[in-house]
Amino acid sequence: MNNQESKADEQQEPPFDSKLIPVMREAVLTVQMVLYKSLKESMAKRFADWTENEQARLAGAVVNNLFGSEAVDPEVTAFAQDHRELVEEELRGLADSCGGLLPFLTDALRMQTICDNQEGTHSVGSLLMAQALGILKEDRPLPLPSTFMLSVRNLAAVHGLIEQVQAAPPPEDPPA
Repeated sequence: MNNQESKADEQQEPPFDSKLIPVMREAVLTVQMVLYKSLKESMAKRFADWTENEQARLAGAVVNNLFGSEAVDPEVTAFAQDHRELVEEELRGLADSCGGLLPFLTDALRMQTICDNQEGTHSVGSLLMAQALGILKEDRPLPLPSTFMLSVRNLAAVHGLIEQVQAAPPPEDPPA
């Protein structure tokens, strides 16, 4: 094999298991859903004079902004633009209002950045913003993907998004 063939092979082989990226993205999305649910519950109390749709749009705008994602619903995008100062105020308050979620948000933002990087997208901006907002726990070690996915699964079960998985009973001893 010559040097050019070797370089071509290296460029075609993904440095990260490509099957793992969609699973990791699903776990990141699950953390976003838990954050959205928590924010909606909080906003229902704090913005009681708003409609449920307005509360949901604000929660969605905050989550989208934190994770650097585009809203699927154009009304959420328009709402976020019209209420930019309020969205920023909510982002600044996340570290206090969602303190219990900070380890999960830290891990999810880091995993998203890793996945994006593997797909050729630069998304360090979300990490930098989270750091500036006091959301990113820099001293927290980066978990292994399996540990992250298991912790997110447990988080989702605690928040009622999925059913708790029961451990399988131990296998029976084979007859002698």
